Amino acid sequence: MGMAFKHIPVLFNETIDSLQINPDGVYVDCTSGGGGHSAAILERLENGRLICLDQDPQAIETLQKRFGEDKRVTVVKTNFSDIKNVLQNLGIEAVDGVLADLGVSSHQLDTAERGFSFHSDAPLDMRMSMQGMSAADVVNTYSEPELANVIFRYGEEKYSRSIARAIVKAREKKKIETTFELTDIIKSAMPAKAMRDGHPSRKTFQALRIEVNGELSRLPDAIESMFDCLKVGGVLSIISFHSLEDSAVKIKFKEFTQGCTCPKEFPVCICGNTPRGALAFRGKTPSAAELEENPRSRSAKLRSIVKLK
Repeated sequence: MGMAFKHIPVLFNETIDSLQINPDGVYVDCTSGGGGHSAAILERLENGRLICLDQDPQAIETLQKRFGEDKRVTVVKTNFSDIKNVLQNLGIEAVDGVLADLGVSSHQLDTAERGFSFHSDAPLDMRMSMQGMSAADVVNTYSEPELANVIFRYGEEKYSRSIARAIVKAREKKKIETTFELTDIIKSAMPAKAMRDGHPSRKTFQALRIEVNGELSRLPDAIESMFDCLKVGGVLSIISFHSLEDSAVKIKFKEFTQGCTCPKEFPVCICGNTPRGALAFRGKTPSAAELEENPRSRSAKLRSIVKLK
């Protein structure tokens, strides 16, 4: 299996521009994947430094091949929620910019055997770090209410209950092991009219991926850590791919920009709270041209915040 990550990152130019790169600054690409964003950051750096993080062992291998010779780059295999420890271990106090792209890389989707995609038959896996609980573990061991809850919350799937019921019924006969087995079960649980509305498995697969990788539960703390690691004037840019992620980002950014919290009737401020950050712009979404070229980008949103204190 070739390791070519053919990943055209979504909102690519907007994201790189949002970091306002200082050629001598220090930047962290929290989700480096195949190194698309990293390469573009490096093009703008002179004596600066780039830390590439990714929890996927295949991505780490690709990054080491691609940037291994470049003295300005440090590649670390870890989840981005661990950014503070990584910087501490490298003796870096604060950085000029942090980027996180919360999407699954096209490589992970296109490597059939990783089990992220409902377009090819493969073991039901979906683990970004390739360790721990897999999607097969979730569908075969979670109770019916737990499954329905995961599929409804993380997939925003309105047929979550009937899908959960069908999964539990199917696994009584035999363990559910592949992506196509699961897709057939999902289809059997949905009315015909729902089939016309995009791929019937899309929302359930998204929900399982989020559950398996603990993506949403870790996100608020991770955003806090990334923001904390910035210098004053530094920029944090995050690309999210569905409404739940985006609202987690939005809520955190709102906290950072929150100023005085005194009741309106107070004549003067006594809380002394001033904003820690300022939004660089309102959320950006892909252009019509980009949507046509890359339909996967349809739900993407870029948000960016500058640290004030």
